[in-house]
Amino acid sequence: MSTTLPVAARRPGVAFVQLNNGLWRITRPAGAVLGYVENLDGGRFLAKRLASSGRAFLPVGEFWSFDDAVDCLRFG
Repeated sequence: MSTTLPVAARRPGVAFVQLNNGLWRITRPAGAVLGYVENLDGGRFLAKRLASSGRAFLPVGEFWSFDDAVDCLRFG
């Protein structure tokens, strides 16, 4: 599995775990999950969080860059 991010999205205090070709888990270095970023169509990225029930994802927003989607989770 590739660990290449779609952009140079290195951020202090944030780690990225690629789950498949179009989905990344965004975490704090200690492991707390901030959310997920999904590549929708090669150009748009969906930031989402796991619902409190743990059974569904809640969309946070769609972005034109991976960096913006990650920032939404970091500061949202």
